[in-house]
Amino acid sequence: MLLLGCIKEVSDYELAISLPNGLSGFVPVTQVSDAYSKLLTKQVAQGELLEELNSLPDMFSPGTLVRCIVTSIEKSDDGRRSVKLSIDPKKVNKGLNSTALAAGMLLSGSVLSVEDHGYLIDIGVPGTHAFLPHQKAKNYIKAAKKGPDLKIGQNLNCLIVEVKNEGRVVCLSIDRSEVAASIATERQKWALSNLLPGLVVKARVQKVAPLGLKLTFLSYFTGIVDFMHMDPEKSMSYSPDQVVKACVLSVHPTSRAVRLTLRPPFLHAGGAPRQLPSQHLGAVLEEATVKAFYKQFGAIFELDDGTLAFARLKHLSKTRKSFKPGAFKEGSKHKCRIIDYSLMDEMCIVSLKHQIIEAQFLQYQDIHTGDVVQGKVLSLKPIGMQVKVADGIRGLVPSLHLSDVILKQPEKKYNIGDEVKCRVLECNPGGKKLILTLKKSLVQSKLPVLSSYEDAKPGLITHGFVVCAREFGCIVKFYNDVKGLVPKNELGSEPISCPEKVFYEGQVLKVMVLKCEPQQERLLLSFRLSSKPGPEDKWKCTPKEKQEVKYQIGEIVDVKILKKKDNGLEVSIFEDEDNVVAWIPTLHLSDFVATSKLLWHCLQEGDVLPRVMYLSDKGEHIILSRKSAVISAVQEEQVVRSFSEIQPGMLLTGYVRNVMPFGVFVEFPFGVTGLAPKVSMSDKFVTDTKDHFVVGQTVIAKVMSIDEEKQRVLLNLKVSECSSGDSAAESFALLNQYFKELKEIRDLLRRGEPSICGLLPGKRVHLVVQDVREDGSALFSDSSVTGLTVTATRYHLGDKNIAPGEKRKALVLHVDALTSEVYVSLREELLKQ
Repeated sequence: MLLLGCIKEVSDYELAISLPNGLSGFVPVTQVSDAYSKLLTKQVAQGELLEELNSLPDMFSPGTLVRCIVTSIEKSDDGRRSVKLSIDPKKVNKGLNSTALAAGMLLSGSVLSVEDHGYLIDIGVPGTHAFLPHQKAKNYIKAAKKGPDLKIGQNLNCLIVEVKNEGRVVCLSIDRSEVAASIATERQKWALSNLLPGLVVKARVQKVAPLGLKLTFLSYFTGIVDFMHMDPEKSMSYSPDQVVKACVLSVHPTSRAVRLTLRPPFLHAGGAPRQLPSQHLGAVLEEATVKAFYKQFGAIFELDDGTLAFARLKHLSKTRKSFKPGAFKEGSKHKCRIIDYSLMDEMCIVSLKHQIIEAQFLQYQDIHTGDVVQGKVLSLKPIGMQVKVADGIRGLVPSLHLSDVILKQPEKKYNIGDEVKCRVLECNPGGKKLILTLKKSLVQSKLPVLSSYEDAKPGLITHGFVVCAREFGCIVKFYNDVKGLVPKNELGSEPISCPEKVFYEGQVLKVMVLKCEPQQERLLLSFRLSSKPGPEDKWKCTPKEKQEVKYQIGEIVDVKILKKKDNGLEVSIFEDEDNVVAWIPTLHLSDFVATSKLLWHCLQEGDVLPRVMYLSDKGEHIILSRKSAVISAVQEEQVVRSFSEIQPGMLLTGYVRNVMPFGVFVEFPFGVTGLAPKVSMSDKFVTDTKDHFVVGQTVIAKVMSIDEEKQRVLLNLKVSECSSGDSAAESFALLNQYFKELKEIRDLLRRGEPSICGLLPGKRVHLVVQDVREDGSALFSDSSVTGLTVTATRYHLGDKNIAPGEKRKALVLHVDALTSEVYVSLREELLKQ
């Protein structure tokens, strides 16, 4: 169905459109135009911002009329319908073909490209090239104030000035005065199959009915004007055979029904409807007078200032049964509340429902950071809980904020439909984003709400929650993403050596502001609320119990390499009077097997390795690990200390101990081991287990079942089963760690093999051809690559014939530091980039 709509709101990803009769719809960013979608795809593929791609707010302004076509109507779980639209000319003008085009026609177009003398416009008609000269766009650009040029993807109201070569070439104008004066006539040969909304026509009144008018236009078309679209000044004075100017509002493809409007702003093509009058959204009106009542649709009210408002039938009473038509006689007065404004009908939409008039919030703008709100649980997901605060207002309680302590199984505490009392952590009405907390200590706090750096005056005491505890201190967050640092010396009245053992993520604490620099968004805080340490200070670090074992599993130590052996490193632990000797197996140097081998290759005796974790003391050695995923799992207590603690469904981080034909044995910190059988090893079909895992590889495993008698644990290693929810964040953290370790290796390589460090993938080098092998690959040499084997495969020589002794330009593709091999390419398309 084709409709005329008016842009209500513009965000980066969609346009909210006001449609006739108080309806609304959305145009996703992918439905603007073909050229714009291609640019979006290109930007995603390249991963960098394109200069020629403008954001939707740069191209569209609220209040602009656009022709739309309905692409789908989606129904949500709560029965609400959402209308998806497209303004792509290919879809909107699909009824037109090149032979039907005539001078004087008005249609939608979108900018395809910017040329020397004007613009190429996509009008969605196959086989037709449409051109807009600069001269015909000058005034429009000046008035639109969106920059010196039209943007690719910009939607325009185009008037055909000239048609050449039987419609294969058309010349357009978007000059506002020419567009406004255009009227659709019989000469333009419009047919029902291609009639477009937005056309202004001369029409004759055929019939006057209580709910509207029937008109004839363009000699043989008939259309309807409903009661909301008659000119409010003349609504009572229409008579048969009267000639009026009208604008096409919608065209239904199957029933062929055409609806029109007689409202003045639409009677000049490209006009703009009036915006919301001075009474704003959410205003409660004590007395609104019924002007007209339509038993199947609703009622039209006149407000104090003379403007009209419409209430749908369902908004006139609490339930269908309690609805009394007799209460809405003309002239009767009612209390109502403005809940919306329909641009297309130039009317406020009101509701007489008691719960809406009394509602605390109607839209995101009514909610402020720090407000305490009642909500209803809609859903529980790994990311958190979705809460309905009011009709059309939803908020998210992140999993960290479901309780004062972190809940492993929130579904045991909360059920869908439960009423919950939350506090607003962050509200962004523009992005319709609402973040809430259910932490009782924050919801019930009587202390001031800290929601901006400007409010953070030295001496202020308030509640905040810990987001990170490390050796340097704690980072504490407040409302609106305001955060500050509690340095180590301000954590308590007595020194705390390991903050990460005393404080946990999500803990709510009272803090005092010491210093704030609002411009730099820097905040210094303290947990010491008074200078005197009180007896009830909770932050005292408990003295270490006398330990029989010198080190405990999970303890972090710094070590110095004593000896390099074939399968690992012999190290001594720092700050240890007894000079305890320990062992780091090569495979425990990193989470990544290839990186482990590289690190072993680069490290030398005498090197210092910081932050290594005590793993076990089985056998003759103390075993240490440097696997960051295993270390963080132990530190975040996502581990099991004994077989009795294991529960099905747990996600545990461990490492492959053995790969057998029937499955993989995985070991976890504290010595617990499990087996992942062949069927549960991978999402792909497993032929050979060795193709999927190698010994020493770090893995996340899900516990499937436990056999207490045989003390056996069965695991699942399928990637689809083993994500804790935020898989994107997990993947980026792993990638980040990988690149960090690569940088460390590069720094270590600089000592012994400086030439290999300078060769990064993507670098251009000049090399001398040394030899061309039988298989077509070539060997190179140069002073900058001494001691390295530099090769290019036959494919990467391109179509060049090369001979020994020639000097060539090449691009580094890959550097293998273990074998001192460098792979390069001479292909032109790579060198050009």
